[in-house]
Parts: sequence; structure tokens; C-alpha cells
Amino acid sequence: MSNLPNPESQPPALSRRQALQSAGIGFGGLALAGLLGRNAPAKAADAVDPLKPLAPKAPHFPAKAKRIIFLFMQGCISQMDTWEYKPKLQENDGKIGPGGDMLLASKYKWKQHGETGVWLSELIPHTARHIDKLCFLRGLHTDTPAHPQAVMQLHTGTALASLTRPSMGAWTLYGLGTENQDLPGYITINPPPNFGGAANFGSAFLPAHFQGTRISDTGYMPNLKASAQERLQRRQLDLIQAMNRDLAGTASAPEQLEGVIQSYELAFKMQGKVPELLDISKEPKSVLEAYGVKPGPAGSFARQCVMARRLSEAGVRFVEICHPGWDQHNNLHAGLTRNCAQTDQPTAALLDDLEQRGMLDDTLVLFGSEFGRQPTAQGPDGRDHNITGYPMWLAGAGVKKGYCHGATDEYGIHAVEGRMHMMDLHATLLALLGLDHERLTYPYAGREFRLTDTGGKVCREIFA
Repeated sequence: MSNLPNPESQPPALSRRQALQSAGIGFGGLALAGLLGRNAPAKAADAVDPLKPLAPKAPHFPAKAKRIIFLFMQGCISQMDTWEYKPKLQENDGKIGPGGDMLLASKYKWKQHGETGVWLSELIPHTARHIDKLCFLRGLHTDTPAHPQAVMQLHTGTALASLTRPSMGAWTLYGLGTENQDLPGYITINPPPNFGGAANFGSAFLPAHFQGTRISDTGYMPNLKASAQERLQRRQLDLIQAMNRDLAGTASAPEQLEGVIQSYELAFKMQGKVPELLDISKEPKSVLEAYGVKPGPAGSFARQCVMARRLSEAGVRFVEICHPGWDQHNNLHAGLTRNCAQTDQPTAALLDDLEQRGMLDDTLVLFGSEFGRQPTAQGPDGRDHNITGYPMWLAGAGVKKGYCHGATDEYGIHAVEGRMHMMDLHATLLALLGLDHERLTYPYAGREFRLTDTGGKVCREIFA
């Protein structure tokens, strides 16, 4: 029996007029899509060379900052003992506060600094030298008092572990690319091993080459050292990449494959550049002494600060450095004294160093924690979490010097002026980098995602 179709059983051919009539809605849809595309604002990441996805990209509007250095105090620094002087709290030490708990005044000495007259405690004498350069955000608030969720929200915009999102460093790299194609554009030094782990510097559904590169404060980077001679390794990599590109040409190829290909190439380039860049022993002795570099854990943060300056100077777009151990529900005063001694001098030296090199004009420095601490006592020597009002500070490119935005109530419990949610902070940081947080989006799972999700308001009051 013949397998040829029976001509009599086939539908009659459509005339040109019938075809146009039946496809009218489709043509209208094409026209509408074209108009929408023509009128839609272009995203910073639209024009991407697939072979150079990390190449520098133009921002949405003129940027005030080219890069960010984020000094993350993991566990929540007590603002009541460092940055937030509350006379009412000092007067009513030991009395019952508004929430029914006993008020705990700061045990440290406070005084005013600089032309702005900002009150600071004796714990931070080195940073106090720069008080007229700092821009305080004193009305911050966030959604959850649990460290893992709050850390994740600070870094990715969401507090839900089940909703993994790209980190703010990954969004920055996605929007702007990097200035050095032989280095990662986003580096995180000593990131928290818990409290969300790799999700805090990951790229989630963004291509893999936008994720943060993790290193230690000694310059160690996992799997960086070559296991074979460069020429042989190049041949091995070429073979792997050829296989990857063959797979990329198939219908079943995962979307993340191009990111993996670029990550392999970047890792190969990094072998020759990164070890030298992270070797801070090449710095002049006077510089290392200014930062307070010393052997062992006590010198960890100082080493990170030197690395952050070197990496930023070399063209890295986003550098995060971390100091853990601020979760002082007990042993508050000994812990604060130790932690501030390890971080105050390096922080001040970093600001000095950036300024002397002319980098503070285009580098934005952010200092803070995932939330703050209460003005009340927890046990004999501790403070509990506070998510309703706490500060962070900015310095450098694009922000007002010696400026305070927002305020908490007389005891420092609730933000009452200049309130800023975490989404507002993210929107503001992106704006300083020249990025519109509503336009910096990525299509995933049927909708456009962004760092600020469905919120975010830029705080232009702090712009210089």
C-alpha cells in the first residue's frame, strides 16, 4: 500500500487573501511587539558581546561611582556603643524602657568630632578622623531578626532561602561589566561560611560568570594553581571548551552553559594575574603599618582592606570584605573592644589610601551589618537584635560628606525619620553606579526579575 497522502483528503490550499485574513491577529501582534520594543528603555546589559560578557558597559545615566567596596560586619555591630549617641539612654540607664525591658546605656566615653560635631564612642578613634567624610543612613530597617535571612536579604534582596536571587555584586557586574578582563569583576574576601553561604555572593539565575569569586585573607583561592604546564593546560582547556560549545549548539543545552564557558576562560587568565595582585608583601612597609597588618587572625581584616584597595585599583568592580563575630548577646563589652580594635584602624587607613591615590572620588565605600542592636540589656552583658532602626555609613563617590540622613527615636529603637528599607538601600547603591534599579532586569521563569523585586526608592537626598 502506498504511503503517499491522498490528495482528496488534504485541506484546500489557502489563497493569499485567506492567509492574510486568518493571520491578521498574528501580524498585529508582531507590530505591537515591535512598537513596544522600540519604546521600551534599553537595559544596561542588552548589548552584550557573547564572547566578552564581562566587558565594560555604559550605565543607564552618568554614574557618580565606578566601583563599590563593602565592609561587612557580620553579626551586627552595636550602634548604641559606636555610632548612635542617645542622651536619653545615657540618662535612664537601668530603668525600664518603652518596650518593658531594662535600658542599657553605653559604658564607653563619647565625644563630638570634626566640623559636623558627630558624636562617636572611644571605640573608633581612627575612623573618627574621617567623620566629616562620612554619610550616615540612620533610618534603616529590614524584615527579619534572624541572621541567615537578614544577611541574605542584605546581599540578595530576599530573606527567603527558597527564593534564591542574584547577589547585589552579581547585579552590579551584570549591569556594568568589569574594567579588567583578566580579573573577576566581583570578589568576596572571607565571606561568611554560614548565614546563607555561597548564595550571598552567587549569581542564581544570572549567568555563572557574574557570581562572586571567593578568596581568603591570605590570598588563597580554591583550585587557582595550575596542575599542568601552561601550554598543556591551554590545550586541555581548548578541548573542554570545544565540547562545551558543541553542547551549547544543541536544543537541550542548559542556559547556564555560556557562563560556564566564560568562567573557564577567566579562571585560566586569573592564574597569572591574581596571585601577584593578592601578595600584599609587595606593599611598602609604611602602608602595611598604616593599615595595622599583623600575622594571624587579629590581622585578617587589615589584610582584607589592603587587598580591597589593590583589587579595586586593578579594575575589580565590586569587592566585599568581611569581619565576623559581632553577634554579642553576651560578652558585649569585651567583644566590642576586640572587634573595633581589629577593624577601626584598617577602615580609616583604607579611606586614607583611597583618598591619597585619587580613588575615593570614584569609589563608594559602604560599612555596616545586616541589622542593628537594641538599647536594652540582654542578660548581664549583651544586646539583642534590632531590625526597626539602625545605621550604616557611606563614604566616597557621589555621597554628601559629613551628612546624616534619617534618625531613630530618643532611645534608638525605631527609625522615625528618613526611613529606608533594604530595597531602598539597594536602589540607591545602583543609582550611584548609574543604574536604574527598575530597568536592570533579567528574564527568568516567565517574568523580569530585579534586585529590588517590586519595591525600592532611591534616596537622592544623600547625593552630593
